[in-house]
Amino acid sequence: MKKQSILITVLLFTCWGNYIFAQYNAKSIHTDFVKKERREKFDKYLLNNTIEETFNGDLDEDTEFDFESSCLSAIQFQIKNETVLKGLNKMVANYNTLSGSTKRALLSAIYSLYPNDFAAVMRLFLKTETNPKLFSIAAVYLYRLDGSMNFTQNVKNEERKIGGYDTLPILHELNKYISSHDRMTFQPHPALLQLFEWEKGGHIKTVYSFQRWNRNYPGMAVVQLEDGSFARDSSGKLLTFKQLARAGTNLPYFITNGNTPQGIFSINGTGISRNLIIGPTPNLQTILPFEMESQFWFRGYDSTEAPLDNYKNLLPGSWQNYSPIFESFYAGKCGRSEIIAHGVTIDPKYFKNEPFYPLAPTDGCLCAPELWNEEDGTLDQSEQLRLVNTFNRTPERRGFLFVINLNNASKAVTSEEVELLVNQFENSQK
Repeated sequence: MKKQSILITVLLFTCWGNYIFAQYNAKSIHTDFVKKERREKFDKYLLNNTIEETFNGDLDEDTEFDFESSCLSAIQFQIKNETVLKGLNKMVANYNTLSGSTKRALLSAIYSLYPNDFAAVMRLFLKTETNPKLFSIAAVYLYRLDGSMNFTQNVKNEERKIGGYDTLPILHELNKYISSHDRMTFQPHPALLQLFEWEKGGHIKTVYSFQRWNRNYPGMAVVQLEDGSFARDSSGKLLTFKQLARAGTNLPYFITNGNTPQGIFSINGTGISRNLIIGPTPNLQTILPFEMESQFWFRGYDSTEAPLDNYKNLLPGSWQNYSPIFESFYAGKCGRSEIIAHGVTIDPKYFKNEPFYPLAPTDGCLCAPELWNEEDGTLDQSEQLRLVNTFNRTPERRGFLFVINLNNASKAVTSEEVELLVNQFENSQK
């Protein structure tokens, strides 16, 4: 097993840290990983060793893990070139010999990087694949190319070959997604003022992350404190924080390492990650339903009611029939976990041609932009640090995070857009 494959895998997947809570000073945050010399070495390591050497080599049982790791690296850094394409085609030709995790990395890379080039391959996998997660990736790949009712029915027919198909949460979400996703992007959300009022009445500290349906465009977060007020600076200006809710895969919310689900997350304090790509800036430790249940339901859980009803009880009545707000519930039921709100050490140059530049995609977390000093490794600017320190203005370490798609506009969510929503609420309270 090659050392570079081990390193890249460790970089991409070590997310959780120790729980801490305090106010933090940017001058105390440092990592050698962002230094110029270290970045230059990593660039060569990533492109020459991880990508070039692996994908130009032979695929067998001794190198399969290297191919899997290289797929994950290509996804994270959005690397699309002839070598990557050659490597993916080599893996497709040997598909039946691959392990489940390698197959998932391959299909995720195809979905992320080559949305039009593998339609015939994905149609074959739709007919032959019996793993529900792999089947779902093939289905959503083809759905982007054909969202017709005939295609939707074909997927439902094909999934019958999967054992227990009608009991699997991921296939339930897949059917819902291909049947209603396009329509939902045009459906307005319920009144945000009612949600703000609801959280104020519960005295719950809440982060709202407002996003677009098209996650290529960054979103914006704000913090509502326990008294119902929104955090502002000393001049009275609303504090807003850029966040990207797009995964490197750009897969839907119910698939592992897909985009950040809409809906409710519990915040269980802050932590420091061991992941060099996430970096040492404190993150918000967020929890999905079904992930760590005793901590998600910190506001109480009625054991006489179904989990879905308990989730509904966290929402005002006007939001209880709005299906997108339940994405986090069903994502948790599908097995997703370890979705947090964090910073990033990745050099933004990798994404210079993407709409979300200079932000970086993740494995499905909420990622805030940071600027690092390449000479000494210190933190120059950080939306993430500002968010954590704002959340920590009050002693309570727990709260809620709501991820909400505002609309399907093809542009980033702006501070002015969010401030208008907050001002409408605050004016209604006078």
